[in-house]
Order: sequence, then C-alpha cells, then structure tokens
Amino acid sequence: MADPLGSLRTPVTPVAPDPAFARRLRARVERALSPTGGPAVSTILTEPRADLPASAQQPAADAPATLGVVPFLAVANARQAIEWYVDALGAELRGEPYVMGDGRIGHSELWIAGGPFHVADESPASHVAAPRPGADATVTLGAEVGSVDAAIERAVARGATLERPAADYPYGRNGVIRDPDGHRWLLSGPAVSNRVRNGDVAYSSLWVPDVERAADFFAAVLGWAYAPGSGERGRRVTNTPQPQGLWEGEGESTLFLSYYVDDLDAAMARVRDAGGTTEAPHHEPYGYTVDCTDNEGVRFALLEIQAAAAPARASLAPQGHGVVTYITMQVADTVRARAFYGSVFGWDFTGGNWPDGWNVLEPLPMTGMAGGRGRAGNVPVYQVNDVASAVQRVRDAGGTASEPDRRPYGTMSDCTSPDGVAFALWEP
Repeated sequence: MADPLGSLRTPVTPVAPDPAFARRLRARVERALSPTGGPAVSTILTEPRADLPASAQQPAADAPATLGVVPFLAVANARQAIEWYVDALGAELRGEPYVMGDGRIGHSELWIAGGPFHVADESPASHVAAPRPGADATVTLGAEVGSVDAAIERAVARGATLERPAADYPYGRNGVIRDPDGHRWLLSGPAVSNRVRNGDVAYSSLWVPDVERAADFFAAVLGWAYAPGSGERGRRVTNTPQPQGLWEGEGESTLFLSYYVDDLDAAMARVRDAGGTTEAPHHEPYGYTVDCTDNEGVRFALLEIQAAAAPARASLAPQGHGVVTYITMQVADTVRARAFYGSVFGWDFTGGNWPDGWNVLEPLPMTGMAGGRGRAGNVPVYQVNDVASAVQRVRDAGGTASEPDRRPYGTMSDCTSPDGVAFALWEP
C-alpha cells in the first residue's frame, strides 16, 4: 500500500528570510540574552503567555538590528516615573510594564530620541537602588532632542531640577536636568543660531590694581602669554581662543565685560531707560562702541555687531585651559539687576541652586547672578586642566585658594590673587 502521506513530502528548498524580519529577530535574540535585572518583556516566545500582554510579545516594527548599551533605571516609584518620562520628555512606552507578584514594576521599556531605556522599581533583593536625594550623579544619560530649550522648559515645569541651562557650544546646544527620581540627563540638539546675539560677551578684561603683578600671577597660574593692550596699563592675552585681557587701575577689581548688540544707538536708549548711564559712543578699529554703567554702578561696554567681522557664536564659549567658562554677576539686588539686563539685552532668568541665585539663559559664555552682595561686580570662572595643581600654583604665587570641591558639574576652587582679585577655577 502506498504511503498516504507521500504526496505531502517535497524536497527541502532553503529560502532566504525577509531581511526586515531577520533584523527584528536578531535584535530580539540579543535583547533576550542580555542581563536585565528583571523579566524581559521582549524575550522571544515559542508560544503565547497569558501573563504578558500581546503588545509585549510582538517585535517593534522599527527595532534596530543592534541596540548597543541600553540603560536600566531603578526608581522609587516606577509607575510615576514612567508617566513622567512620557509626559515631560516625550518618551514612548513600548508594551505594558511587567508587574511582579508584590505589585512592583519589574520591567518596562521606553524609547526616547530613537533609543530604548528601561525603568523598574528598586529591588533590595537584587541590590538595585534608586538615586538618593542630594547624592552626586554617577551616570549621565544623553538624549538628542529637537529643541533643547523647549525640552528643558517642559521638564522643569513638570518637576525636574535645572542643573545647567541650555547654551550653545562648538558641538551644538545642550543643557542638564535632574529628573524627579534623581537621574541626570544631558539634553542635546543643534545650536539655535550661529549668529552672535544681544548680550553675548565680545571681550572681557580683568581690572586689577597692578597690571605687571597680575600678568605675572596669571601667567604662573593659567599659563597666559601677553601682547601690549590699547595702552600702557593694558595687556592682551594671546594664547587663548577667547578675547580677554588685563587692565590696571579702574577702581574696584572686577571682570569688565563688553557685550555685543545689534543696534548700538537703540541699546544705549534701553540702558538709559532702565536706569543706567552711557558715555559718548565712538568708532574703534574693531567697531562702534560705548562705555556704560548699569543701575548698580557696574561699568560695562556695548559693541555693535558687524556682520562681516562677527565671529561664529560657538567660538564665544570655547573649551580649554585658561578660558573664561562662566561669569558670576554679583549684585546687591537681583530684582533690580534682572530688570535692567532683561530690558537691555532681553535676557531671561531661572532660579539657581543657591539662595537668591539665578541662571541667565541667553548669553555666552554661560552666566549666573548672585544677589545680596555688598559690592557689585563680575567674577570669572577659568577652566583648568587639573584644578588641584592649579590651586597649588595659586598658593605658590602668593594667592589664596579653597580646597577643590567636587560638584555635579565639575571640581571648583574659589581663589584670590595677591592683589585681592576674586576668581574661581573649574575642572570639568
């Protein structure tokens, strides 16, 4: 008798699988084999499971072939954290979270900026804990977003802590927040504009009691080299990518700032309307400029932007040893000062991390404001390659320096020169 199934037997002919299916399958295998610290909702299933929703048993249509390093975040309340990431950062929840027997979230998958991350409740049994309030961050999560400013504003409005305002750099625009669970996020995107703006610093000059002593001191501490300035009392720093210098004998020591404006005459009118004073404008080889005084007696200058000669905006905030990386505006009354500079330059402010401290959102280099000071003035923060050795150089050269203090954004030391000029050192 002939085999009744013989007609069903046909030669085995290998076929190539659909390429898209093959990529998704490979991605799911790699994810299934990776250590998760909890159940993997993306594990390949040989048959449907009743304890997982159907959406968790299907591959994502746009899953990449490989995922690289995928962060797993432990939080104090995963349900609240998932809602926050979706609402504040625009994350997409893929599938349903896996709920453990005790009600904790053991695993959830979210995507943001084209990449995945996972969120789960902390687990003492697995020795996985959420960040503790006030502790330094050990990991920074990077995410590319369409608008850095809008993303940070939305996150802060929903409970994030602003750690570093959005600003343009040579490599783009970024800012730093801490989410409500304490995880640190660096949100990055394209620079808003490469054109210098009202209030960007065109030039900074450290006013000192004795220019020769100051030149020797800062050469020893920061390695500055000099050329003659605009007069015998001035020195121009020649070996940093940022225009800066020293000037002798203009009253109290401070960092004198020359700000870019797009219309000098209109900016002068805003200075006067806001309670400041202006001197007579004049033309110099580098442009149309005027000396001014703000409503607390701090002197500064305005320089009209010359389109043909204006530098790229990102060049105003270079990175490297000896550059001004941050400016602290010390003022007596932050309400008055914010009203003045907001009116003159259009600056916006957000609350800082210290009493009566403010972040200035627009200018380059990055700028902050501190109130309640007896004498108004500007204090520069200089970037250094090694803050510990720079502190020793300050002391060896006759200045004073606090012990290096490690903070979330780098290591700092507050210093003074032998002549009493205040400044700070910062190592990223």
